[in-house]
Amino acid sequence: MTQNSSLVTSTAAVFSKMLRLQLIATAIVVIVSLLISGMHAGLSALLGGLAVIIGAFFGSKIAQRNNKNATAVLMNLLKAEAVKVILIFVLLLIVFKVYKQLVPFALIVGLAAAALVSGAAMSKLDKTDIEI
Repeated sequence: MTQNSSLVTSTAAVFSKMLRLQLIATAIVVIVSLLISGMHAGLSALLGGLAVIIGAFFGSKIAQRNNKNATAVLMNLLKAEAVKVILIFVLLLIVFKVYKQLVPFALIVGLAAAALVSGAAMSKLDKTDIEI
């Protein structure tokens, strides 16, 4: 296995763990929201978390593209972040327009839980030194 293919495998594993942790965090917030405030709060929390998870998933696919130079890697990371933010914005806009019984606080807590786990996971999961 070459260094470049090992980098891609390592990156894919990190993104996979990140998405799994986001799902767990979102599930916890959904369950707590359901127990405290009912079905609409639970669904609102789920929609907030899913917006971040879907954005992160598509962003991670762009970030994982196989590149051989630092400039291309940086460009992919910037594109990935832009796609993630735009997708989250569009999905939340759709939720606000379509879901009339939305509980905004629950949506924000679900979104925040998934987003915070995303950042924490990316900084903590892969402790290997990766050379580009």
